Amino acid sequence: MKERMRVALIGGALLGIVCVIGAYLRSGFSASPAFVFSLWYNRIIIGLVVGAPWGKTVRSKALLRGGLLGLLISFAFYSSTEFQDSISFVAGILYGVLLEGWLSRKENRKTF
Repeated sequence: MKERMRVALIGGALLGIVCVIGAYLRSGFSASPAFVFSLWYNRIIIGLVVGAPWGKTVRSKALLRGGLLGLLISFAFYSSTEFQDSISFVAGILYGVLLEGWLSRKENRKTF
């Protein structure tokens, strides 16, 4: 499970960078450093939770779990923006699914 966690955290960090770039572009490069850091950190937390040592399940349920975890964690960030950054909220759900999809690929089942 150490490998699963490592891959998920790196994936969360990389997806966080994508999210930060998107936030900067949407804001016209005026997003505050605190906003950008908290958005990136939120993606790290998604990676941490998705990468936890969950029990084995079918891929469809794993993808649903990733989406649900992404929703729950992104909602914390979304509510802190006074429900203004809906794009980042939806992206967090998709990132949870993407991370879980990457981690639950058939090739990775032998590794984790």
